[in-house]
Amino acid sequence: MTAAVLVPRPTPPTKESVLAAAGDVAREAVVEDVGADQVGEHVGYVFEGPRLLTHVFESLKPGYRGWYWAVTVARPPRARRATVVEVNHLAGEDSVLAPRWVPWSQRLRPSDVGPTDELPYNGEDDRLEAGYEATGEDADVLGHDVAYEVGLGRERVLSPEGRRQAATRWYDGERGPNAPSARAADAPCSTCAFFLPLAGSLRQVFGVCANEWSPDDGGVVSLDHGCGAHSETGERKRPSVWNPSEPVIDELDLEVVSLGQASSGDPQAGPDQP
Repeated sequence: MTAAVLVPRPTPPTKESVLAAAGDVAREAVVEDVGADQVGEHVGYVFEGPRLLTHVFESLKPGYRGWYWAVTVARPPRARRATVVEVNHLAGEDSVLAPRWVPWSQRLRPSDVGPTDELPYNGEDDRLEAGYEATGEDADVLGHDVAYEVGLGRERVLSPEGRRQAATRWYDGERGPNAPSARAADAPCSTCAFFLPLAGSLRQVFGVCANEWSPDDGGVVSLDHGCGAHSETGERKRPSVWNPSEPVIDELDLEVVSLGQASSGDPQAGPDQP
């Protein structure tokens, strides 16, 4: 049921006083269904029509803030006691409600589709257009003269909107310039020998990685993407300026040694001693 609002209603006729006074009967009915701990104060009643009235109680059910219990009672003709018709749990104006239901086709995400799942046909997909409508650089047919002959070409191809969505998704994802591997790479994919450009207008921004040592092997990458498996990675380049380090031994410092001292067997003998 949708959220209901309690609004003032005309005072029930005097002959319906039996229904107005049946608050205890209504409370017993809802307590029997849910227990006394979930039924709050009696907040009033709503006159529904001849011999029909609804008593309203505050709901104390956990997780249902702003809800209330509505117990409808009736008075059979010529009867002098009320009879419970139904007990409902209804939402008020400030109640907490579940999100609006969304069809499964709109809730489904690409990550939800498994290898053996099959999506239903979507004839209104704005990412696609009829194959015979594709013209120009991105025409995806076997030939302009036989664009839509039976057995030639495809019934539908990517529309400009479909290419735009794909390009945005790829460029902003893990195969674009903002990926961690791209920020750490020394050179972009555009200078790598393993980069294979795509066909059509998308070749201006994207290509396919053909390096089995790359984490992007077989995937679409942007020209400004990069990784550690670049074809020129590890190439040794000579520095433009040579900055030698300080030698461990100073070969320019000479030590003068006396020949007499060097030929004497007595280390204590001076140069004048035999």
